[in-house]
Amino acid sequence: MKRKPKTYTISAVADQYSLHPQTLRMYEREGLLKPSRSEGNTRLYTDPDLERLELILALTRDLGVNLAGVEIILNMREKMDAMQQEFERFFQYLQSHAEELTNFAEPPAEGTSDALVPLTRTAALRRRAFRG
Repeated sequence: MKRKPKTYTISAVADQYSLHPQTLRMYEREGLLKPSRSEGNTRLYTDPDLERLELILALTRDLGVNLAGVEIILNMREKMDAMQQEFERFFQYLQSHAEELTNFAEPPAEGTSDALVPLTRTAALRRRAFRG
């Protein structure tokens, strides 16, 4: 059975971080936080929301970054995370196909022709259509 993630109300989060609830609403309006909503439309913050809030507070309080700068930093961080995931998928692909790629790089076996085989016009058209 899947557990529901733990959630916190705006007042609980505001108290925990010594913020006014209006500050959290402003962060939401600015697109910095995206809490989910209950059926009664109450804001519900999850642990990942709190981690993001902690980053926002560190940037604003400790480093003096304004909200526009925070938005840029958060967007860049999301893009970097996406790039990291893409890199990891590509690396896994390379690892899983390492033997194939190694064999591809080996010279042709002795006695076989290494000449290129011309494609027929039909095969070339099919190949071009397949690539899009």
